[in-house]
Amino acid sequence: MSKTSPLQTLSIVEFRNLLTGRFLIILAFRMLATLLGWWVYQLTKDPFSIGLIGLSEVIPAVSCALFAGHVIDMNEKKRLLLICNYAYVLLIGLLLIPAFLGHKLDMSGHQITYFIYGVIFFTGIARAFLGPIVPSMIPKIVGKEKLAGAVTLNQATFLSSSVMGHALGGFLIAFIGIDRTLVIIVSLILFASLMFWQLNPQHSEYKNERPEVFESIKTGISYIYKTKEILGALCLDMFAVLFGGAVAMIPVFASDILKVGAEGFGILNAASDIGSMCVIITLSFFPLKKNQGKILLAVVTGFGLCIIGFGLSKWYWLSFGFLVLSGMLDGISVVIRGTIVQLKTPDHIRGRVLSTNSIFIMSSNEMGQFESGVAAKLLGVVRSVVFGGIMTVAVVSIVGLTNSKLRKMQY
Repeated sequence: MSKTSPLQTLSIVEFRNLLTGRFLIILAFRMLATLLGWWVYQLTKDPFSIGLIGLSEVIPAVSCALFAGHVIDMNEKKRLLLICNYAYVLLIGLLLIPAFLGHKLDMSGHQITYFIYGVIFFTGIARAFLGPIVPSMIPKIVGKEKLAGAVTLNQATFLSSSVMGHALGGFLIAFIGIDRTLVIIVSLILFASLMFWQLNPQHSEYKNERPEVFESIKTGISYIYKTKEILGALCLDMFAVLFGGAVAMIPVFASDILKVGAEGFGILNAASDIGSMCVIITLSFFPLKKNQGKILLAVVTGFGLCIIGFGLSKWYWLSFGFLVLSGMLDGISVVIRGTIVQLKTPDHIRGRVLSTNSIFIMSSNEMGQFESGVAAKLLGVVRSVVFGGIMTVAVVSIVGLTNSKLRKMQY
């Protein structure tokens, strides 16, 4: 494989349009996640209610993901991307009702919370399709030789927008309020659609034959199971982040433990993404050359230790430091995992493999948010975060000992 610099992929105009659109839409999503965590906790003062946000989204997203992979592989991708984009505009626009009119409609805090859960449930369906579409389009746009670099830049785009989204969400909530912040979020998603309109259509590899839905889904799952490098990477992602989901409890730490308010909450919420972005920018200039499997196991172990440190910290800047370091380690992990999945997957089943991959990602992030809420309810917030970090380290040990192909993986 060519060792071209990741930055060389930016010479491809269509790839720049795809990244710009993704930047805008992830920026909006991260602002929304920040806003919802803060909004729901202020309405309920219950950490468990934050966990239910993730559960509301992950149930429909995971339920639809395998079917979504089949649909992506069988249909034109640009059209699907735009449909999902406008579905988000409509659904998130519904949140403007309680934000602007909740007091006039005499909606109680619990009524607004349930309304939020309902809207997020339907965004989960849209996410099942939207999540895998962008990465499934990258290989045809950039070609095989530039794919590893494109994956690195795709992750850099994701994390830089995440950093800005988390931070902007916190600051905008503090300075212009929840209602106007929602207007900005909807506007960003609309701007993203303008970039997606400029992409070329990507038609299905299946022009003459159309496999049955269940057979098609089975093919994708079977491929992942047989490819141990992908299976190991996905298991690490799901279980490590599932148990290491300390970010879900940041509203509680910011409000009740560190007592730093909405501004401090926004900075803490962006801390891990700041670390990830710094690392991924570095990897754009100095890509990993060898021993990626061993590096992956090492950095996920370090991630778990940082989560333990964050849970035990009572000082704001020390907590911030642990989150930044955890993000740096996770950034390396994200690049390695993403590259493994892309390089090991043939085009004709890419949508199904990436949709199955999205199940692992959603299970780790949204189920991790729910797990954090449940654990906080049962163990207390601090002990739940420390427990999650310990379990992350345990998971890495199990995967490392049982998956020799992942340990030896190099690309």
